[in-house]
Amino acid sequence: MANKTAKIKQKSLASEIVSSIETKLSATGAATKKMKKSIEKSADKLAKKLAKLIKKTEKKAEKPVKSTEKKVKKDLSKAKKNAKKAEKNAKRTAKKVAAVVSEITDVTTVQNAVRTNRKQAAAPKPVDTKAARPTRVKPTNTPTTPAETSIDNA
Repeated sequence: MANKTAKIKQKSLASEIVSSIETKLSATGAATKKMKKSIEKSADKLAKKLAKLIKKTEKKAEKPVKSTEKKVKKDLSKAKKNAKKAEKNAKRTAKKVAAVVSEITDVTTVQNAVRTNRKQAAAPKPVDTKAARPTRVKPTNTPTTPAETSIDNA
């Protein structure tokens, strides 16, 4: 179906090209059968090339729409996967936190049990500081040199 419409467009385009060129030639007055045939051939070739170019531009116009649709689908699937991963990670961290909390509670109960079973140590006796020090002998203020005599003073 698309090929028929493309061929119809090509023929109509070729006929329009031929008619416009023939009108220009008829204005000059010199139009032979050979000229008309070569004009028709070149018009057909030109119409085919133009049809190809038109198809390319139409495909390019459709391409962004398709690519955006693909991109949206891809992003949606990525978002779903990421949500599943996040849920999985949340469960894993919740389990780890619960395990750590249970370990902490186990350790504190064990510590409390150990502390209650201990006997309290007796308080240390105060040490008498005066009794523990040795007594020192105080030196006297006696001169070691002989005192001056009155004879030396005279």
